[in-house]
Amino acid sequence: MIKFIRFGVLVLLTAATVTANAQSTATTSSPYSRYGLGDYNPAVLPTNIGMGGISTAINTVGLFNNINPANPASYSKIGITVIDAGLLARITTLNKTGQNSQSNNSFRLSHLAFGIPVSKRSALAFGLMPYTEMGYNYRQKLNNFGTGLPADTNAVNYIYSGDGGLSKIYLGYGFGIGSHLSIGANASYIFGNLKETQSTEIPNISLGVLNSRVEESNAINGFNYDFGAQYSIDFSLRRHLTFGYSGSANTKLNTQSRYIVSNYYSDSNGDAGLATDSIVNRTNPKGKVQLPLMQHFGISYQNDGKFLIGADYSMGKWSELTVDGVNRGLRNSRTVNVGGQFTPNINSLSNYWASVDYRLGFIMDDTYMVVNNTNIKRYAGTIGFGLPLRPNNSSFYKINLAAEVGRRGTLASGLVKENYINLHLSFTLNDKWFQKYRFD
Repeated sequence: MIKFIRFGVLVLLTAATVTANAQSTATTSSPYSRYGLGDYNPAVLPTNIGMGGISTAINTVGLFNNINPANPASYSKIGITVIDAGLLARITTLNKTGQNSQSNNSFRLSHLAFGIPVSKRSALAFGLMPYTEMGYNYRQKLNNFGTGLPADTNAVNYIYSGDGGLSKIYLGYGFGIGSHLSIGANASYIFGNLKETQSTEIPNISLGVLNSRVEESNAINGFNYDFGAQYSIDFSLRRHLTFGYSGSANTKLNTQSRYIVSNYYSDSNGDAGLATDSIVNRTNPKGKVQLPLMQHFGISYQNDGKFLIGADYSMGKWSELTVDGVNRGLRNSRTVNVGGQFTPNINSLSNYWASVDYRLGFIMDDTYMVVNNTNIKRYAGTIGFGLPLRPNNSSFYKINLAAEVGRRGTLASGLVKENYINLHLSFTLNDKWFQKYRFD
């Protein structure tokens, strides 16, 4: 009976996650998600997010088994079945010189991940998580449009919007070679839809001018692959220095785009109405999306059950990103992640807070975006907590909380400064699911 209950919970969790991802359109609200394929989401779970997102040289954290999809070599350290499911709440405030600030909130399921040991030093992992997110809606107004004379009172509004995103299902395997080296690989199926709209409106309705709208939607799917390695130097049974590397193959995904140009009128409130006619309605032949090569280098030092510190350096060749053969005009990105975890007394029975994991980190991200000849950068600080719950004979539970408080962009050059808070909650289970019991 217990096995059937567990299976039912898994099915419900999986169905809920898939449904949420399928129905969700805009799960973010940022004008910067217009660039590339949307905001890129690294494959980092809340345990690592609380430590500044360090992941390349991370496997077990403390004495707890964790899933780290960012480096599949880490799967070799999974010694017990692991399930990790999480939620994300995002609070975003957009600021631009001369305009009122705008705040937006969003909430979604963030991931569902599984890790299953195959042998003493190897394990399978699989799961579902977002790959990119797109969600923006803003307008630019141009006055004195028309004759260009000082007496010209005409104006035109350019409205830009986009929503959608890409998700990925991954399956990975990691194993140890000897006592110090681990390697692994993930195969991911990436899928989703991106829809972007550009509208041109004449706000002076008395002119009786038709507005125009250009809609482009892309259905994207295909396989991607990433791989990794970790090498550990053991100073004692509990003290380890680990070096890590992970990279992704710059594979090509399939895409099919649809292109619609239409005319429409706006109502008295300025809201767009239904299209009066379509000038162009075209479905293009299937094309390709060239993904960028991603590389990550990491180092960590851990005293099991006491503390962990680490750092990552990542590079993304986003200048290689093309859709249907058209380069997206991005630059190569560079990211530094620094962080760690401290547990005062992992075995404390008299003081619960002494057994809690306390995490801190920092992120410096020189992103792939250049807007108005300005490089867009992101800075963030993170904090996290690992809250252990009472175990039973075969199961261990932990609630992981993480907060990322950051800033992206600048007010210079007429740009938007984005302040954000990402709140993460995940539930991690360690369980001996496939151990045979004498009584069940």
